[in-house]
Amino acid sequence: MEYKCAKRLEHFTTGIFAALDEKKDKLVKEGRTIYNLSVGTPDFKPPRHIMDAVAEAVMDTDNYKYSLVDSQEMLDAVVAYYKDRYGVTISADEITGVHGTQEGMGHLGMAVCNPGDVVLLPDPGYPIFEAGSYLGEAEVVYYPLVKENDFLPVIEDIPEDILKRTKYIVLSYPSNPVGASAPKSMYVKMIEYAKKYGFFIINDNAYSDIIFDGREGFSFLSIPGAKEVGVEFFSLSKSFNVTGFRISFCIGNKSIIDSLKLLRSQYDFGMSYPVQKAAIAALTGPRDGVKAQCMEYQKRRDSFLGALRKIGWNVPDSHGTMFVWLPVPEGYTSWSFCEALMDKAGVIGTPGTAFGPMGEGYIRFALVKPCEELVHIAEVIGESGLF
Repeated sequence: MEYKCAKRLEHFTTGIFAALDEKKDKLVKEGRTIYNLSVGTPDFKPPRHIMDAVAEAVMDTDNYKYSLVDSQEMLDAVVAYYKDRYGVTISADEITGVHGTQEGMGHLGMAVCNPGDVVLLPDPGYPIFEAGSYLGEAEVVYYPLVKENDFLPVIEDIPEDILKRTKYIVLSYPSNPVGASAPKSMYVKMIEYAKKYGFFIINDNAYSDIIFDGREGFSFLSIPGAKEVGVEFFSLSKSFNVTGFRISFCIGNKSIIDSLKLLRSQYDFGMSYPVQKAAIAALTGPRDGVKAQCMEYQKRRDSFLGALRKIGWNVPDSHGTMFVWLPVPEGYTSWSFCEALMDKAGVIGTPGTAFGPMGEGYIRFALVKPCEELVHIAEVIGESGLF
């Protein structure tokens, strides 16, 4: 007997990503060489001290029990890290662990939104922003990120009647997918608007450790007044290459944290103890490897984009993240260029439209290969006849 899923699931489709996988599988079966730059999974290894902490933890039989709450040791490590890394004073009751920002953001709407609330989301933006808002029964309103405004929000362009109904706005800098950074002045303005209209700010702080050309990677909570009006998701995934452990924290305004804690208490027992030990080791251990890794990502950006410019593709530099966001050549849509790249070069990128309608005309590549291989990929693109 066939059963139908809940109607709310009809909202979600696999869409572009399923089509990419299908086309990739077809090329692999044909024996083609494939260069996959579509997925942002770091190719760097976790630091040894984190792996050692996990190895020790899994040998302790007490660590196989339910972890009903975040351990005090881990919360203290987050507090100390924020003070040392960002100059931000927080308390343990302003923190909750989540199983990756994806999960935390996915449940946030259910924790804080009511039907009729408006949520302001970036376009282009990461898909979970919309999914979490939809599950919270909020009305989604997109604010455009365009090249002409350095991919920054223009809050002044949002009608006042929308702002009055807004529950929260999502900000994400350095930005996936567009690779832009934001000045502190942008956050100052957002805080002013949040106070004026009574909404709060959700900041996705996944890439403050992967930022280029001398720019500062900072916490939104370091801006005066931020904790009064918002929270941020802080992830260890990309800085420490522990993506599979799903270590992230929601930090900031206590009333928002309490709401998310209450929701999560109904379905979750928290991070396992070995994963918490990994988090503690990352937060309290040396960070020289994080800085060296950032420099390597910048070298990869420079090598890859420099090689693309040599083949005639006029591409801009990204400011940060492990991605580059590039305009597709004239005469192509985002999807048609992705198809052409796969057919003629075996190179897989993500079409900009996977991140929203404003992504049309762009393609995203992940810097998940060494410099030499990225240069080779650029040369393969050059030999494909697309330029």
